[in-house]
Amino acid sequence: MSRFARMTWPEVARRTGSGDILLVPVGSTEQHGPHLPVTTDTDIAEAVAEGAAGRDAHLVVAPALAYGSSGEHQGFAGTLSIGQDATELVLVELGRSATTDFAQVILVSTHGGNSTPVARAVSRLRSEGRSVAAWAPAWGGDLHAGGTESSLMLAIDPARVRPELAAAGDLRPLDDLLPLLRSGGVRSVSPNGVLGDPTDADAATGRRLLDAAIGDLVEFAAHSRAVPNMEVTR
Repeated sequence: MSRFARMTWPEVARRTGSGDILLVPVGSTEQHGPHLPVTTDTDIAEAVAEGAAGRDAHLVVAPALAYGSSGEHQGFAGTLSIGQDATELVLVELGRSATTDFAQVILVSTHGGNSTPVARAVSRLRSEGRSVAAWAPAWGGDLHAGGTESSLMLAIDPARVRPELAAAGDLRPLDDLLPLLRSGGVRSVSPNGVLGDPTDADAATGRRLLDAAIGDLVEFAAHSRAVPNMEVTR
């Protein structure tokens, strides 16, 4: 697997012009209930990107962007949000820089709150003629710090999960919660910060979800190499 952070500049130079794609994990630092670490979204983005690079030698994993748009979680300690505008600007400037060395860049985004700034950044970069795309997982399941993310973290780094502290939060679907989240944030609907039920999470489920996401990203990247002007998000 190729990790950008372990390369020297001559090693990076040897990868340019080869058709390699730079994967940029885009996560967040925000509360994930009483049982998951605040870096959960970033950890998951890195795990998917590294798994994909382990299967495809044409993929290089950049250091993660660990801060994003997390204002909806601001009522909880441990949330460090830079907002939508700053997230978009960081990704635009990062994309401009990265595309001087890599012909293609894929933003691997695993925090739903980043979806708007990621889409805007990709659109802006592509309007400048840069080959940049965004990929996001389609996990299904519950919304935040519930069974899905808890299972993923049990597969990725079980030592950092505290199952004894896991408790269900608000179980309503996103369509019902969205107006409330926009007006009052997660704290207004879930005192423990959970949207879902993590009590039935397990590592086997997490491994299946992770494997499927890695496979999907590998397929997306392969298609991106073959069709550089493809649809910009998945």
